[in-house]
Amino acid sequence: MRFQHISDPKDLPLAEDAEFLIQALIHILEQSTTPQVSEIIKQLPECLDSTQLIADALPHLNDRQTQNLILACGLFAQVLNIAEDVHHQRRRDYRAEASDVPEEGSFAAFMEKLHAAAIPAAELQNELNKTTIAAVLTAHPTEVQRQATLSFHRRIRSLLQLRSACHDQRERDELRTEIETVLLSLWQTSETRHYKLSVESEINNGVSIFPLSFFQALPAMYRNMQKQLAQSYPDLEVPNFLHIGGWIGGDRDGNPFVTASTLRHAFTQHADSVFHYYRAQLNDLYEDLPLSVRRVSVSNAVLNLANRSPDTEIAREEEPYRRAIALISSRLIAKAHQLGLTLGCYWGISKDPYPDADAFIKDLETLRQSLNANGSKLLADARLSDLIRAASVFRFYLMPLDLRQHADKHGAVVAELFQHAGLENYPELSEQEKQEVLLRELKTQRPLYSPFVTYSDESEKELAIFQEARKIKDEFGEQAITQSIISNCERPSDLLALALLLKESGLLSVENGKPKSRINIVPLFETIEALENACPVMETLFSLPWYQDLLASRDQIQEIMLGYSDSNKDGGYVTSIWSLYQAERRLVELFRKHRVRLRLFHGRGGSVGRGGGPAYQAILAQPAGSVAGQIRITEQGEVITAKYADPGNARRNLETLVAATLESSLLPHEENEPDADLMQALSDHAFAHYRELITHPDFIDYFLQTSPIHEIASLNLGSRPASRKTLARIQDLRAIPWVFSWTQNRLVLPVWYGFGTAVEELSKDPEKLQALQEHAQNNAFFRAMLSNMEQAMAKSDLNIAEAYVELSSQPEQAYPLFAIIKAEYLRSMNALKSLLQTDTLLRDNRSLARSLALRIPYLNALNSLQIALLKELRLAPDNQVILKMVHLTINGIAQGLRNTG
Repeated sequence: MRFQHISDPKDLPLAEDAEFLIQALIHILEQSTTPQVSEIIKQLPECLDSTQLIADALPHLNDRQTQNLILACGLFAQVLNIAEDVHHQRRRDYRAEASDVPEEGSFAAFMEKLHAAAIPAAELQNELNKTTIAAVLTAHPTEVQRQATLSFHRRIRSLLQLRSACHDQRERDELRTEIETVLLSLWQTSETRHYKLSVESEINNGVSIFPLSFFQALPAMYRNMQKQLAQSYPDLEVPNFLHIGGWIGGDRDGNPFVTASTLRHAFTQHADSVFHYYRAQLNDLYEDLPLSVRRVSVSNAVLNLANRSPDTEIAREEEPYRRAIALISSRLIAKAHQLGLTLGCYWGISKDPYPDADAFIKDLETLRQSLNANGSKLLADARLSDLIRAASVFRFYLMPLDLRQHADKHGAVVAELFQHAGLENYPELSEQEKQEVLLRELKTQRPLYSPFVTYSDESEKELAIFQEARKIKDEFGEQAITQSIISNCERPSDLLALALLLKESGLLSVENGKPKSRINIVPLFETIEALENACPVMETLFSLPWYQDLLASRDQIQEIMLGYSDSNKDGGYVTSIWSLYQAERRLVELFRKHRVRLRLFHGRGGSVGRGGGPAYQAILAQPAGSVAGQIRITEQGEVITAKYADPGNARRNLETLVAATLESSLLPHEENEPDADLMQALSDHAFAHYRELITHPDFIDYFLQTSPIHEIASLNLGSRPASRKTLARIQDLRAIPWVFSWTQNRLVLPVWYGFGTAVEELSKDPEKLQALQEHAQNNAFFRAMLSNMEQAMAKSDLNIAEAYVELSSQPEQAYPLFAIIKAEYLRSMNALKSLLQTDTLLRDNRSLARSLALRIPYLNALNSLQIALLKELRLAPDNQVILKMVHLTINGIAQGLRNTG
C-alpha cells in the first residue's frame, strides 16, 4: 500500500530499495524513540489526511517527542531521496546498455547530430578553440544539509547499491545491519548548525567537492569526448574549454566577512587540495611505470630528467620513468612550499620549484611523448594523460575565483579617492560628468591612492582585496582571478569606476595612453529596469575609444552577467525570463554591430523562482547567437550536492552542459524565435498583476507573518546576512530567502503569480489564444517556461498554504489578500493545464510525479508541524527550543521538496 504510486514494472527495484531503507529506519526509530512517535510514522504513508493525523497527535506529545517526529519525517524524505537517486542511476545504466539511442543531453547524442550536420573538421576545431564553458560554484546559502549529513547519505547510497548483489539472506542481513549503523549515526547527528557558518568554512565546503568528484569526473569526461570525437575527426584536438569556477572567498556583495585574508585563504585551500591530488597521482604513476631500459627504449628528454632525479636507489638505475617522476614530484612539492603549503615528499624538496603549471605539464608531456614513441601508448593514454588534462584544467589554483561587489561600494571608494586627491565631489556629479572625470583619470598611469593618506576602513578593505588579487595572480597563475563582477550595475560609470579601482591596485595599467587590464570587467544586470537598460549602457561604453582599447587587451571579449533571482523578485517569473530573453537578443545584435565577442554569465539559482530548471533545455532555449561557444552558469547550495557530489553525476551534468553549449553554437536553431509582441503582451499583463500584489499595502505584513522568513533568516545556512538592510522591505530582501519562504509555505508564488491573469487577458482574442497554444507545442522558449512552471506548481499545495494564513496577527487583512492570491493561483493552474493540454501536472515527468507522491505524506506532516510550532513561536518569540524545532521543519521540508531558494 505504501508504494501504490509505483506501478511500472521498471520501477519495482525502486520500491524494493525504498522498502528496504524504510524498514531499516523504522527499526532504528523503534529503538530510539517512543511508541507514540513510531506509531505516527507508521500511519503516515497509509493516512488519507496527514494534516489531521498531526493535529490529533501533537497535543499528546512533549517537546522531545515532537522533535523526534520532525526528525523522523525528515529522515524518511532523505532515505527516499537516496532510493530515487540510486534508481535513476540504475535506469540510466540500463538504457545505456540496452539501447543504441543515446540519452538526450549526452555528448553521444550531440555527436549524432554533429555527424548528421556534416560539420567540417576545421570548422569544429575552430569552434572548440574559442569555446569557454564554466560551472561556477557560489556560496549562496541554499544547502540546508550539513556536510556530516551529506557524508552519511553518500555512505547509505553506496551500501544500497550493493543490495541487488546480495546472494543470500545472510548477506542481506549483514547489509541491513551496516545501513542501520549509518542510519543510527544519522539519527543521532544534529541536522542544524548551532553556529554561524564562516566564509572559511564555506571555502572548505566548496573545495571538498573536488576530491569527491571533479578530480575524477573532469579528466574522464575529457577522455570520453576525445575518444568520441576521434571516431569522426581523428586529427581533432580537444582544448581545455570546460572549467569549474568559484565565487567563495571573492564574493563581497552583501557579505562583510569577505576580506583580502579570506581571498588568500581560499587560494591556499585550493592549492592544498590540488597539490595533494597531484602528489597522489604521481605516486600512483610511479607504481605504474617501473619500465626498464632493458625492455623499452626511452627518449633522451626522459633520460635527462632521470639523471637529475633525487631517487638514487640502486633498484631504480634501470627505471628512468620512475626516477623522472621522483624529480617531478620533488619540484612540484617545492612549488607547493613556495605557495605556503606544507606537503611532504618522499624524495625531498627540490631547490628548483616549478615556476608555473606549464613547466609541470611540460615535464609530464615529456613522459607521454616517450611512452608514445616507444611502444607504450596504452600507458601514455591511461593515468598519465588524465593527469596532464587535470593539470591543464586545475593548474596550481584548482579553480579560478571571481571577485564581486555592489556598484555602490565601488562608487564610494572612488568618491573617497577623489576627495583625498582634491578632485571633484564625485557623488554630486551627473552621469555624464562621472564618465568624463573617470576617463580623465583612466588615461594616465598616475595613481590617486596614496599610502600616506588615512582612508576609511571600508575603502581600505576594498582596495586591499584588489591588491591581494594582483599578488595571487602573480603567485598562483594569471588565470587564477580573471573576473570582477559589478552587482546592481545600472550605468556606464559603474564599469569605469571599477576600472579605476583596478588601475589603483595594479591590475590595469596604461601604456602609451592605452589601457591594458588583467581582469575582465563584468556588469551584472539584475533588475527588470537594469535588463532593459543593458544595451544602452554597453552601447555608450563601446562608443568610447578608451573602452575599445580596453576590450582589445581582453581579446575583444565582453562578459555580461544576467541576474535571474532579483529580476524574478522584482517583476515575477514571466516578466523576468522574457526580460532576460529580450536583453540577450538585443545584446547579440549590439555586440555583432561593434564586433565584440559576447560571453553571457547566467546567474541561475536552484529553484525555478531563481532561474533554475534543466540546464540542457535552458541553454537550447536561449536566443540564436547568444551562446556562441561562450557560457558561464552559477551552481550553488543544494544544486552542487545534487549534480556534482559523486563522479558519475558530475560527469553526466558537465557533459550535458558541454553538449548543450556546442549544440547551440554549432548546429542551426531549428525552431522559430518566440513572437515578440505576443510574449511582450503576456509579460506586460503578468507584470502589472504581480506588481499590484507586491505593492499592496498589506502585502509585506502578509508575507512576513504567513511564512517562516524570520526563522529562515536565523537558520545558519551561510555567512551572508539574509537581507542587505532590513526584512521590512521587499527590495532589501535577498532573493534566496524570498523564494525559500514561498517554497516552505507551499505557495511557490514567485513562479506563477500573474501568469493566469495574463493568459486570461490574451485569451479574449482567439488569435492570441491560438498563438499561445501553438507556442506551447512548438517554441523552445515558451515550452521551457511552462515546463519549469509545471514542476514548481506541482510542489505547491493551496490547502496547506491557506493554513499558514492562520499565523497572521491581522486576519482581517490577511484573509482577503489570500483570497486574491488563491484566485490567481486557480487561474494560473487552469491556464497552465490548458496550454499543456493536460488534466494532471507532470504527466510527462513520471519520475518527478512519483518522487513527490512518495514523499508527500512526510512533507505535509512537516508543514503541519511547522505551522503549529510557528503559532507557538509567535506567542513566545524568545523560546529557543521551539525555534530549533521550526528550523528542523524547514530542513525537512526543503529535503522533501529537494528545493530551498
